[in-house]
Amino acid sequence: RMAVNNMRPRITKEEFEIIEAWRERGHLPELLEQCQASGIPLKDVKHYWHKSEKFSIFAKNEGRTLEELFEPILLDLQSYSPKFDTIKRSKVLDPHCLIIDPADVHVGKYAALSETGQHYDIDKAVKQVDEGVDGILSKAFGFNIDKVIFVIGNDCLHIDNPRRQTTSGTPQDTSGMWHEAFIAAKEMYVRAIERILPYSDVEIIFNPSNHDYMSGFMLAQTIEAYFRWSKNVTFDVSIRHRKYTKYGVNMIATSHGDGAKLEQTPMLMAVEEPQMFADCPFRYIYLHHIHHKQTHKFMSGKDFIGVTAEYLRTPSPSDSWHDRQGYVGAKKAIEGFLHSFENGQVARLTHHCG
Repeated sequence: RMAVNNMRPRITKEEFEIIEAWRERGHLPELLEQCQASGIPLKDVKHYWHKSEKFSIFAKNEGRTLEELFEPILLDLQSYSPKFDTIKRSKVLDPHCLIIDPADVHVGKYAALSETGQHYDIDKAVKQVDEGVDGILSKAFGFNIDKVIFVIGNDCLHIDNPRRQTTSGTPQDTSGMWHEAFIAAKEMYVRAIERILPYSDVEIIFNPSNHDYMSGFMLAQTIEAYFRWSKNVTFDVSIRHRKYTKYGVNMIATSHGDGAKLEQTPMLMAVEEPQMFADCPFRYIYLHHIHHKQTHKFMSGKDFIGVTAEYLRTPSPSDSWHDRQGYVGAKKAIEGFLHSFENGQVARLTHHCG
């Protein structure tokens, strides 16, 4: 006890509490000695080997959520977020919500012109989104927009580890390093949001996805940290697979589309958000993942649409594997949708990508 107390002037309160916790486990003298000898802060020790005459045990933290695992990184990112002046807006008559949804961008994906007939790399991916956001905004000109929902995630990043694999370990053809793709995607989203803000407040909705389940979540958290001081930007960037928001009489759901089956979506919407489902006569779910246009309308009664489910196009072309399998020919595009506060979806906007 005296040895620990004599050290207190040289350590923080947090470190002292950690030392006490390790001491109670009976490992303090050896652990502290090794940390001091190697220059490793004791607070950075998250797991360790404990060896005895009969056992060699590896201990580590278990059961933590993604949010908890990445919390130290997020706190660090938040300390560098810029300040934003609050934009005060006049009340909009006959208001509309514009949804901008760059789906399945796959930043970091590589397609060779000589093999697939189309070239795709990091630069091409972010250029498609830059131009697509501008294209959707210009096409929406003339509508009275008081809100933009900007959907992020949905395989924004092509791989999820340094081995150039998806979350489940499927190898991919890639352009650049994983960290170059992450930074390019971050800057792409920042540009898009800053491009939208002069027109309207923005709600950011993140959909986790199968190519980048972890890195995509980190990207969404980074964007939230960047805009944390803006009162004109709100976020729903949790790890929840299906997200819901309400605009007037519109129930708007988004999901990547790789989880629940399509025919399950209307009942899931009713079960997961029963009050919103009951309050909104116009109900929509925007899905991704399959890289081509597909629309379904589920009927709940004569002349009453229960839920409209819609899969979105992508700006990303076929890579080598998809080209060999014959998955070609789908129109490449970034899409947007206009919802009236009182009358549901009233317009669909398409920016075709070259």
